[in-house]
Amino acid sequence: MGPGSQAARRQLIGSLFGRATEGERSFLIGLLMGELRQGALEGIMAEAVARAAAVPISAVRRAAMFSGDLGSVAAAAMARGASGLGRFTLQLFQPVLPMLAQTAEGLEDALGRISPAAVEWKLDGARIQVHRQGRDVRIYTRNLADVTARSPELVDLVLGLRADTLVLDGEAIALRDGGRPFPFQVTMSRFGTRIESSGQRSRVALSPFFFDCLHVDGEDLIDRPGRERFAALAGYVPEAMRTPRQVVDSADQAEPILGEALARGHEGVMVKSVEAPYEAGRRGAGWLKVKRAHTLDLVVLAAEWGHGRRRGWLSNLHLGARDPESGGLVMLGKTFKGMTDEMLAWQTERFLELETSRDAYTVYVRPEVVVEVAIDGVQSSPRYPAGMALRFARIKGYRPDKRPEDADTIGTVRAIHAGTGSL
Repeated sequence: MGPGSQAARRQLIGSLFGRATEGERSFLIGLLMGELRQGALEGIMAEAVARAAAVPISAVRRAAMFSGDLGSVAAAAMARGASGLGRFTLQLFQPVLPMLAQTAEGLEDALGRISPAAVEWKLDGARIQVHRQGRDVRIYTRNLADVTARSPELVDLVLGLRADTLVLDGEAIALRDGGRPFPFQVTMSRFGTRIESSGQRSRVALSPFFFDCLHVDGEDLIDRPGRERFAALAGYVPEAMRTPRQVVDSADQAEPILGEALARGHEGVMVKSVEAPYEAGRRGAGWLKVKRAHTLDLVVLAAEWGHGRRRGWLSNLHLGARDPESGGLVMLGKTFKGMTDEMLAWQTERFLELETSRDAYTVYVRPEVVVEVAIDGVQSSPRYPAGMALRFARIKGYRPDKRPEDADTIGTVRAIHAGTGSL
């Protein structure tokens, strides 16, 4: 900033646009105006930064994990190369990007890929990362937002631990009497508004379940193998505040753990390497998740035109269940997950044959096609007429052997919702 800076910027932009092709200029205008939907995920951008700065991609990913801001990492890499990235380390009260899990087909698949493995309950809660230094505690979400003020009971519990400095990874979850979980949205509602009264706080109190320890009393553990981090966790966090976990060698040994987690109302299990370090994102297969999903046969009500790679195909499906009382169909949500290119091509042709009307984005169709949909559950939602919405719906395949009158009813969906639990 300063005298002449605006003119200098105009000159630089003008020079850039003068060298660009017509397509490149269109791209740059969208980028500068904030209207660009180019679909470049952060992983791709990290690779671009590594190539542009001639530094290892592993160094860029590690720096981004500690920083949480790929822009600052890119600036450091371009200015100082690998040495500039070395300044990014684990810092208290600077949340670390979380390690994530890939999906396994089942216990046989998971234990075939990782063995021995730590198998722990997969809770349907809110991911939290807790930092403590002395009497100062901060709690961050999966997206690195600070929610300390909205979770005072978690702060109190962390202050009761005997360590002076800590960085813990875990879940916060609202539990009913008896330990069964409330629906996911009840837990998340605690992070949406401030708690104004002790009565409201106690009604939906959060319980922490920690599953990893990244730092304790001045020692960073993030590069240590899982078994060492898990041992440190057990040494500083009482069992009641840890996610239930057992180390096993086979799917047969893991089956009772999965069964108990499901019986308690949880999603499934995580299968974790006892040797892998902590790495942000889903790279590698150090953590795998195994869930028992529900499946429903639903009727396609409409489909939306796709964007990006799906442009030109009808993609996002509107899904409905039968209502025997009215004889109609009740919409429960949308999804484009799980579709192959062949499926997209087929359904585009088929739905255009069944078209009854359309608007700018959506083609409405005669309700004649039944599709099998896998879901992780059903949650309350005012967005749809039944007051419910599908959670993480993905397409398993079309059911040409079934007619719309063979599709699942709204009563079946309500039963799944009740099994998940509701207020």
